[in-house]
Amino acid sequence: MIRAANGTDAPALCTVYNHYIENTVISFEEIALSTDAMAARVAQVQSVGLPWLVAEDANGKLLGYAYASTWKARAAYRHSVEVTVYLAPQATARGIGTALYQALFATLLKRGVHAAVACIALPNEHSVALHEKFGMQKVAHFTEVGYKFGRWLDVGYWQVTLPAPEPITDQ
Repeated sequence: MIRAANGTDAPALCTVYNHYIENTVISFEEIALSTDAMAARVAQVQSVGLPWLVAEDANGKLLGYAYASTWKARAAYRHSVEVTVYLAPQATARGIGTALYQALFATLLKRGVHAAVACIALPNEHSVALHEKFGMQKVAHFTEVGYKFGRWLDVGYWQVTLPAPEPITDQ
């Protein structure tokens, strides 16, 4: 089941995300998030009318999440978002990321978003494949811009232009 995140999801969201902070170079954060910090992030995304979605199993266990955040603060960027997806380690390669992005992109289309951008730590063939499944194409590659766990890391940016019916007029 996919639904909008709510305030009670913060501990489970932390469990998913903190795994990537503490054990991988997929997130460039280095300090695990507190439940309050995660709840604040969810609230900030939702406060600007953007979606933060979670996937649950039949027992209500959170398997992953996807959200869209503001791409840049300037008004002219209001038609663009950055998309992100994270899955619990036991939930990978089961179609959950695809289901989350299907729901996320459907919501973005209804909102009139024109462009979606994703930043991917490289190498990460699974994330690249997921983003390209949704029509995203690599538009940038920055070498050695992050440093974590004793090594320099690259990031790439993927982008897709969505068929938005009307531009967002609020500023």
